[in-house]
Amino acid sequence: MNIQREITLTVRETIHLNSNECWNAVQTKDKRFDGMFFFGVKTTGIYCRPSCSARTPLRQNVAFFDSVQSALQAGFRACKRCKPDVLNAHDPQTELVQRICEVLSRDSENPPDLEMLGEQFKLSPQHLQRVFKSVVGISPKQYVSALRSRQFKALVNGGKTVTEAMYEAGYSSSSRLYEKASAQFGMTPSDYKRGGIGRDISYTIVSCSLGYLLVAATEHGICSVVFGDAPDALEANLHKEFPAAQIQNDSEASSNLALWTSAIIRHLEGTEPYSISDLPLDLRATAFQQRVWEELRRIPYGETRSYSEIAESIGKPNAVRAVANACASNPVAVVTPCHRVVRENGAISGYRWGVARKKQLLTQEKQGRQAL
Repeated sequence: MNIQREITLTVRETIHLNSNECWNAVQTKDKRFDGMFFFGVKTTGIYCRPSCSARTPLRQNVAFFDSVQSALQAGFRACKRCKPDVLNAHDPQTELVQRICEVLSRDSENPPDLEMLGEQFKLSPQHLQRVFKSVVGISPKQYVSALRSRQFKALVNGGKTVTEAMYEAGYSSSSRLYEKASAQFGMTPSDYKRGGIGRDISYTIVSCSLGYLLVAATEHGICSVVFGDAPDALEANLHKEFPAAQIQNDSEASSNLALWTSAIIRHLEGTEPYSISDLPLDLRATAFQQRVWEELRRIPYGETRSYSEIAESIGKPNAVRAVANACASNPVAVVTPCHRVVRENGAISGYRWGVARKKQLLTQEKQGRQAL
């Protein structure tokens, strides 16, 4: 496997994209997602990188692909402007990052730290990390973590026990493995070995002012709140997100799920803006994501904050991009109000469920606040 493909596969282990996130990347021409996915334009038969400088197509004419091969198999041809089929191997930063990834891949069990990498590549640790993240989208430490995760999964799927796979993948102890489990596997390692069987999730889909709303929950609380244009697509995405869980439609009007969904609808309608403040949540997240999401829930109804303000408030002023990624990965729309985060100049940026919905939410909340 060539190093560029290794980098792409490893980053995909860390950054899980859905069609809304892909579309936001296309709209903003975000170079960080180049190589992570490609998009084809049905009206022209051409596929591009997310950062292509060509005019942005209409959403209904766009299809997403996880590789050049899948785009070609679907009948699309490469864009002559952004050349998605050609790796810019002569770019100095790309070459540098590939060499760093080769070093990290050789020994993911005892990888060199930033100081050692900086000394080896004649760069300051801060500059090396900045260059690495600008090309790959994650830090060297996150890259190594994803390498271990991929190796662990491959070993378990190949028949190894959890303990055998744990040590062969480079985890120093079971506590280290289970510490990373929720973010990387979405379940405990033992559950992953069993395919995640046994997790019960109930869901309901209702219509609302923003289209359709799916709310899903475990016995511990809400695990998913998403908007969509069609119930079938929402249901299919839920099964894709939790492939090994026992998923069932809950039509019981008196159930907790029905009560929680009703509270979200009342919030959206503006009749009870604060009805969602105490809803129980059951989310799988990294410690950083949890900190960001908790801070988002502190933004008052009808107000907004910039990405940099959120970064400052959690004590990570230089983590603006990471904050944006945490917002994009938020699994519970509205309950964790990532729509209240805007750019420094107040401009409305990308939203996992579409910029139009974000604008509508902010308008409704501003009007609702004035009416209180």
